Amino acid sequence: MLVTTKAIVISALKYGEADLIVNLYTSESGLRTYMLRGILKSKKGKFKASQFQLLTQLEIVASHKNKGTLEYLKDAKVINTYTSLHTNVIKASVAMFIAEVLKSAIREEEANTSLYHFLETAFAWLDLHDKIANFHIMFLLKLSGFLGFQPDDLNTEYPFFNLLEGTFEPVKTNDYCIEGENLDILPAFLNVGFNDMKSVKLSSSQRAEFLKMILLYYELHIEGFRKPKSLTVLNEIFN
Repeated sequence: MLVTTKAIVISALKYGEADLIVNLYTSESGLRTYMLRGILKSKKGKFKASQFQLLTQLEIVASHKNKGTLEYLKDAKVINTYTSLHTNVIKASVAMFIAEVLKSAIREEEANTSLYHFLETAFAWLDLHDKIANFHIMFLLKLSGFLGFQPDDLNTEYPFFNLLEGTFEPVKTNDYCIEGENLDILPAFLNVGFNDMKSVKLSSSQRAEFLKMILLYYELHIEGFRKPKSLTVLNEIFN
């Protein structure tokens, strides 16, 4: 089946001497994997490796067999060209972290237009703004809503937040009920968007601990979710 769709680059892995295996999250067909042969050596080929940098937004023409195997990419062009996301060291580190999260969290080979719109809008925002220290945290919390386990923002005055249930609770009911500083921070993020998240003031240690908690939240709600390898780099960037 021939499909024309928007797509976002989730990963690009070198295969052999000249090939790339790329994972794209597409607007029309969910997550898909493509083999691009000879792209790393050919100067006259249809595709360029620069088109497949992390989180790049593309419009592609692809042939999908829908059998869970490698698909065939016929054409691709960059849309919504970034101005700083790949050249700014801090933003590039955030992009690497987010791409790892998405690769581990999204597995569906089906359309989810609301999720796709969120992703393209969020990455465009990241590209255009400079005060981004809280972006990855805000992104993870909002992404959880599209994946079906967004924290409930009711009863935020309760003294515990249950990571298993995603709710604030009056008493501790399991070993995954948090309290203390992370509990105080969570409602502040639930009540703002990207434009206002800079109002949540965190030290580097607070940000690292809160992010650690959110990643545990993902591990509890997504089977097989793996903590991103780029986490250490990200924490150092914002230290």
